[in-house]
Amino acid sequence: MTKTSPWTWRDAVVTTLALAVTVYGMGNVMPAIGSFRLGPFPMEMFRATFMTLCAWVVALGLKDAKGQPARGMLWLAGQVGAVVLSVASWYYYRVAITMDDAMMLFGPREMLIAVVAALAALFFCWRIWGAPVALLGALGIVYLVTGPYWPGFLQTVGGDLNELLAQNLWFSLDTGILGGTFAIVITTVFPFIVLGALLEGAGAGESMIRIAFSWMRHTAGGPAHAAVLSSALFGAVSGSAVANVVGTGVVTIPMIRKRGFTANFAGGVEAAASSGGQIMPPIMGAAALVMADYVGVSYLTVVVAVLLPVMAYYASLFAMILFESRRLGIRADASAASVEPPTRQDYLNMLLVFGPLAIIVLLLVQGLSAAGASMAAIGILLPLSFINPAVRRQPGLLIKSLANGGATFAGLLMAIAAVGIVISTLAATGVPVKFGVLLTQALGQSLLVALLLVAGACIVLGMGMPTLPAYVTVAAIALPSMKAFGLEPLTAHMFVFFIAVASAITPPVAIAAYAAAAISGGKPIGTAVEASRIGIMIFIIPFAFAYNPLILTVPQSGAVFAWGPYLLLIAKLCFAIYLLASALVRFDKRALPWPAVLLRLAASVMLFAPGTFSDLAGAVLGLALLGQHHLVGRQPAAGGASG
Repeated sequence: MTKTSPWTWRDAVVTTLALAVTVYGMGNVMPAIGSFRLGPFPMEMFRATFMTLCAWVVALGLKDAKGQPARGMLWLAGQVGAVVLSVASWYYYRVAITMDDAMMLFGPREMLIAVVAALAALFFCWRIWGAPVALLGALGIVYLVTGPYWPGFLQTVGGDLNELLAQNLWFSLDTGILGGTFAIVITTVFPFIVLGALLEGAGAGESMIRIAFSWMRHTAGGPAHAAVLSSALFGAVSGSAVANVVGTGVVTIPMIRKRGFTANFAGGVEAAASSGGQIMPPIMGAAALVMADYVGVSYLTVVVAVLLPVMAYYASLFAMILFESRRLGIRADASAASVEPPTRQDYLNMLLVFGPLAIIVLLLVQGLSAAGASMAAIGILLPLSFINPAVRRQPGLLIKSLANGGATFAGLLMAIAAVGIVISTLAATGVPVKFGVLLTQALGQSLLVALLLVAGACIVLGMGMPTLPAYVTVAAIALPSMKAFGLEPLTAHMFVFFIAVASAITPPVAIAAYAAAAISGGKPIGTAVEASRIGIMIFIIPFAFAYNPLILTVPQSGAVFAWGPYLLLIAKLCFAIYLLASALVRFDKRALPWPAVLLRLAASVMLFAPGTFSDLAGAVLGLALLGQHHLVGRQPAAGGASG
């Protein structure tokens, strides 16, 4: 029997403070109930006090490299960091109040406070999210200081260093750590993080897995298909690819291996499916909320835009598993599943997931704000949770879930601090605009090369970062150059978002794949390579909708919607996915020789490429290949592909 860690004073304090973060944040965004309304609180006061609360939650909850509570110098450094951010937040409030009434010139004291506060936030970011995110923020500070000495277009105009650092790091309502990005996250994203924590804590996760296994038990892929389905359902709730892997993978990955798939493939399926959860509406890793605010469209518009791409992605995962099952000679075997069949209670528990999500969509359609819709969903979920007998036996689970939401958001806020530094640095120096101009001049009208460069930057900068900070950081750098090539803002943002999500399975820093490899026992890099192969559509579909924005459905993408072309587009996507998946597995009804593999890849590329001639050529070539394969030289399917 596994021993649970004893409840310590630190756990009690962290839980209490995290619960305070949740209650305080919810009070700020709570919509009016009749004539009663708590928030929004005064902006200057709320940002300062909220950052202070989050800093102490993170500091007291710090873990060492082994996942144990921090001790010694690490614990002391955390307390110093929290004190620094508390003092800096107090100064922020004083300066903000002063600036309401008069102009203020920043001096050495404000500069020093801003730099030390930024370093404290980056320390916490490093401890929670790893070095890549923190180093990006540190590079932003270095660039602010040394910009005038850089060569070429990277050179910036010099100025008063006190003013530059104080304003762009800390003392501003628009830029820096407590600036515009911070404001969007604490008002729009925050309630969705709390909702996600409540949905996870309501106890529907195991029910999702049992139902997914039941529905997929008659397919050859069995547990692999169940992993895709359960990860898609869990992804609609979870705000993290890694949390999705851990939440469903502990059950699905061993079952996939038992069915006869390799360890790397088992981990790759789970990692690819879990990463896709970040593009699964309506929550989409909370990035959809920020995207709607940046682009200036409704949240519902973003959700509708992502529907066809996400369905194409998950269809490609099912296809990859189908062909891999055929290649390995795996047959459907309903008796092989060791997961208990779902009960009536499991289906009732699904109300805990789909009830709140349906409320969100309904309220968004009626014009309510995203924050208001999520708060209403939380209000419905709290009493609805008592459907679950476990919650009825232990109502304290809901309190724990609310505290978990506050703790999760406090950690996310440290990554947002690093992103705020980067965005502020880019805005102050004008580098993205310069980069966009140079890129346009160098590449002429080559949209494809520009997209490839942006995609490469997205993957590199997104490595090791959670979805939301990765998207926001890359968007700040890449979007001016993309707009210069004529892409509509929504299409450009969606392109960056998809590629940033893909960084979670892209080697060498594939955080979702590494988490899956730890469960499957596979090689981390091998699992990441498999995840990238299985989930290749997440790299391809952004290029497809950049050239054909009708894939995004909504007029804000730059496309004119009509049912005829839209249905033809869906058929073309399905055919292209079939050809691509079979080519990458090198198997259809039987093993595919290399010439057939290359021709199928060529046909799928032509179907994804823009232009009527390309579509016709791809369709004719693809149909010819399928006809040759299925009608000519029929023979019993082999048990495996050669090579």
